[in-house]
Amino acid sequence: MIDLAAIYSVWLRDIIRSFREKSRFLGSLARPILWLVIMGTGLRPAFQGGGVDYLHFIFPGVIAMTLIFTATQSAISIIWDREFGFLKEMLVAPIPRSSIVIGKALSGSTTATMQGIITLLFAPFIGVKMSPLMIVEVLGLMFLISFALTSLGLVIASRMKSFEGFGTISNFVVMPMYFLSGAIFPTAGLPLWLKSLIFMNRLSYGVNAMRKVILGLGSFPMALDLGFVACFGVAMVGVAVPFCSREG
Repeated sequence: MIDLAAIYSVWLRDIIRSFREKSRFLGSLARPILWLVIMGTGLRPAFQGGGVDYLHFIFPGVIAMTLIFTATQSAISIIWDREFGFLKEMLVAPIPRSSIVIGKALSGSTTATMQGIITLLFAPFIGVKMSPLMIVEVLGLMFLISFALTSLGLVIASRMKSFEGFGTISNFVVMPMYFLSGAIFPTAGLPLWLKSLIFMNRLSYGVNAMRKVILGLGSFPMALDLGFVACFGVAMVGVAVPFCSREG
């Protein structure tokens, strides 16, 4: 069972706190500039993508990068709440534990999607043309991907006792997920062992879905992309609920 009022309260509290941290949004602006201008321009001559400009090819991957870093870092609120005793107060409240986890997953998804929108604004500057329908589809994909990644971050944060430990473990998980998602290089022609890792990586399907919507390119069917990402998000919420419950 879930409590919608509790979900809304947890979501609203975290959203208000995220808006007070201006550095997050400055970072979300600097990251796409760094990757699109420096990485995109530097690697463009070496890219062979079947007639697709490299800046266009990595654009969905840069959006995914914004989402994965923002979503996982938003889960650090669990550690903040534990440090100040607020997590224990929520756990002793007469509300389902699942409402707390879902509220935090939705707040992290909202924050990551808002920062993803900032990256999306760079599309006209690099020559990526998007219709209103495409923009709506990308926004839905960004929220779905962010929900799955925030839920993963909550699983990690619920087991960490310090900010330093969370940063170390999350980077250990986040960096391989990003680089093995096909976000910055095409997967065709890769060794079989590397392709296997990419296929097992759930972020690969999120990147593939966004690339299919934005550029019309993709290695997997859209239904498969959506199914894998959605199932991963639900599974991570299911894991995070008992982990957070043990805090009490």
